[in-house]
Amino acid sequence: MQTQFILYVANQEKSTLFYANLLNLQPVLHVPGMTEFLLAEHTKLGLMPENGIAKILGAATPHPNSGNGIPRCELYLKVKEAQQYINRGLETGAVLISPLQNRDWGDKAGYIIDVDGHVLAFAEAS
Repeated sequence: MQTQFILYVANQEKSTLFYANLLNLQPVLHVPGMTEFLLAEHTKLGLMPENGIAKILGAATPHPNSGNGIPRCELYLKVKEAQQYINRGLETGAVLISPLQNRDWGDKAGYIIDVDGHVLAFAEAS
């Protein structure tokens, strides 16, 4: 099984540059309409333009851009040296929500918002 998380983005190129810098990875796929980053052997992060997914979803749902900036979920990534990821995000245009700190659930985690308003958490064992 392979897992892929797809974020709907306003500007595919801008978001691709943001995530390439943030994750310190190059895309494994970058074509009009989809960018993919390999996060682990069977896990990818995809970036799809809002207008592209809106064509697929049609009138069955609101246009994805109508929900921009409303936190509905988060991408929680357990990494080594979480602060480095947070710093790269901030240097590339992210906004800090909550600094890296020990959390009740046993992780040390910090939260940022990406250039499209998605909530990203970077965590490490505390």
